Amino acid sequence: MGELNALALAAGLGRRYGGLKQRDPLGPGGTTLLDFSLYDAWRAGVRRVVFVVHPDMAETWGPELRRRYGSRLDVAVAAQRLDDLPPGITPPATRRHPWGTTQAVLAARDSLTGCFVVLNADDCYGPEALQAAAEFLAGTAPEQARAGVVAYRLAETLSPATGVNRAVLDVDGEGLVRGAVEARDLRAVADAGVEGRVGEHSVWLTRDALVSMNLWAFTPAVLPILGAEFRSFLESGPGPDAECDLPTAVTAALRRGAVVLQALATDSRWCGVTAPADRERVSRDLASRVGSGEYPERLWT
Repeated sequence: MGELNALALAAGLGRRYGGLKQRDPLGPGGTTLLDFSLYDAWRAGVRRVVFVVHPDMAETWGPELRRRYGSRLDVAVAAQRLDDLPPGITPPATRRHPWGTTQAVLAARDSLTGCFVVLNADDCYGPEALQAAAEFLAGTAPEQARAGVVAYRLAETLSPATGVNRAVLDVDGEGLVRGAVEARDLRAVADAGVEGRVGEHSVWLTRDALVSMNLWAFTPAVLPILGAEFRSFLESGPGPDAECDLPTAVTAALRRGAVVLQALATDSRWCGVTAPADRERVSRDLASRVGSGEYPERLWT
């Protein structure tokens, strides 16, 4: 599969959170969620990481990222720009921010050197999850249009502080994903299940429903497919705030038979912050993981 890369999506400006979640020192010694996920990626065999950042952050944060992770990882930085669009397409004058996570992946295409794992810079996925993604890519030829998505049980990804949005996966008996639907404002209802919305309709989901937390495993052959879906999205005349997110693009590619998507089921413990009220809980969780020996006290030197 060539060199195994990690692609860290770090372009979010944290408007709803009130700050940059990817730089929030939530763990012991001022560690971030990104520190933990990249440590797990390194343990799983990743030796190169490409950070996709907002253009305003590229010059200031890039040197810091190289200092922090460069002792173990080859570090590259790519900026997600509003005007980085397919040939012949220009952004509307009223657009003020980039186009979502599909564009973010494409922004890194020239910096990737092999198969790659895509992860959010503001989530801690757990070592088993990164290992599952790495093992999937190790068994997949780079020229195959195949992808994997780590599938968590919904109950393990909820926030006690607020409703969350999750891509709910439709998985067949062979572990292949047939599609995904975006469910919003998901909240646990005692021990009975989880309620939320899909579009304008209320939904009730089991606590064991499989969801994506945006931890993907892609071969290089998937990049042009994502590029085609991004162009189709732009040509459809999206609204001024619409974004082409990865679950939507991959699901569209699935429908037309352009890609095969494998669900990588895991019991790994995810943690992340959706709202500021989650900070204390996540800090306790990270401290517990270090205290139990799951992670060393010093992740990066």
